[in-house]
Amino acid sequence: MNSEKGLVILYTGEGKGKTTAALGLVLRAVGYKKKCLIVQFGKSWFTGELVGIKKLSPLVKIIQGGKGFLGILGNKVSKTEHKKAAKEAFNVLYKEVLSDKWDIIVADEIVGAVSSDVLPLKQAIKLITDKPVRLDLVLTGHHAKKELIKMADLVTEMQEVKHPFREGILAKKGVDF
Repeated sequence: MNSEKGLVILYTGEGKGKTTAALGLVLRAVGYKKKCLIVQFGKSWFTGELVGIKKLSPLVKIIQGGKGFLGILGNKVSKTEHKKAAKEAFNVLYKEVLSDKWDIIVADEIVGAVSSDVLPLKQAIKLITDKPVRLDLVLTGHHAKKELIKMADLVTEMQEVKHPFREGILAKKGVDF
């Protein structure tokens, strides 16, 4: 394992591309034979990355731990159920972070879980504070809290300039999911 200082990388904003950027980083890391884990907080349905990531095994593993996105995209799951799922996903994530067996861990949509109050901010802060020094930790999601931005080493904000959804074009297989 590499003993370099790991980074905390934060992809946030209202534009498309947060998860895509994180997955691109994972793809690049696999080229260097790095072990990567992706824990998804918001996605609970089939996405193309699930099949694609299986082809990168054993270097990459993905765990879906969410109940969808709170109150959007037709999600009718109660906030209580979202909180329970987020807590369970966090417990798995935290255990894996502390295991020190991964080079990169992506906590996909954890920022959104914090901003929508289904996961306490203090847990995300604990994740960053307690991570092994060498681990690169990637956090994604809408509405990053200032505390997370301050703790991150690299922050990229995705800004929507134009989106086909505004023209009535729904999510596209292989592009959006």
